[in-house]
Amino acid sequence: MRDLDWDDLRFFLAVSERGSISGAAKFLNVNHSTVLRRLASLEKRLGARVFDRLPDGYKLTAQGEDLRDQLRGVSEQIERAQRSLSGRDLSLSGAIRVTTTDTLMHGLLMPYLAEFRALNPAMQMEIVINNTFLNLTRREADIAVRPSNIVPENLVGRRVGCLRSAIYASKSYLKKNPKKEWTAHDWVAPGDTLSHLAQAKWMEENVPEDRIVVRVDSLVGMVAAVSQGMGVGMLLCLLADGQNDLVRLAEPLNELDTDLWILTHPSLKGVARIKAFTDFLYDRLRASDEVFRVSN
Repeated sequence: MRDLDWDDLRFFLAVSERGSISGAAKFLNVNHSTVLRRLASLEKRLGARVFDRLPDGYKLTAQGEDLRDQLRGVSEQIERAQRSLSGRDLSLSGAIRVTTTDTLMHGLLMPYLAEFRALNPAMQMEIVINNTFLNLTRREADIAVRPSNIVPENLVGRRVGCLRSAIYASKSYLKKNPKKEWTAHDWVAPGDTLSHLAQAKWMEENVPEDRIVVRVDSLVGMVAAVSQGMGVGMLLCLLADGQNDLVRLAEPLNELDTDLWILTHPSLKGVARIKAFTDFLYDRLRASDEVFRVSN
């Protein structure tokens, strides 16, 4: 028992109590593959199967029943300790470290962060603007607000909706360049550091290289370049729709939609101040016209 990973044991208990991978995944708020991976890790450490995989669900083996009996009461003790610790945190004092992208901070989040801080004056907030996932396991941040269609398996959270992209141009540019074909326009494109984005891949497939007149390594910077009449661009609607000098030339492309998530580490989701903040931000973003809502 000394060499076993408690996280693996949590997954084992969830499957044993609910009788299926899908039931355990829903309870733990993780995906199906994470549960399977944790079970495989546990069985490898034990050197024995703990479940028989049957058509109607997962049934404990003899070794699995023995392990369950040894763990009886342990999960309840840990839950009581977590409740006790979080109960000390109900005053919503202390610090929260939030990480997000420059795009989201500039175009969406700051008013809500300011509102939450005003409602909770005993709270301290640290905002980390970083366009890559920080390691929430090592507490580089407590909460991440991220646009992503692929979420790290070790994080939990809720999908708020999605961010949309469309082609825009400035009024001054269109006045000088009244062309109708996209490929006939000058284009503002994402820089190399943004080459992983769906917008960049779309441009590679649809815009001739010789029509790209400027590359920008920031989505916020791309909006500024298009606003100055340097060319048309595939921009985030979140950033571009609020610019009076910009005109949307086509409807947003569904294939470029990017999910928006509020994420934290499983060990933090029960902490009162973390839960209060994530609930608050989720409610505000779901009510915002800036985020395209999707069914959860």
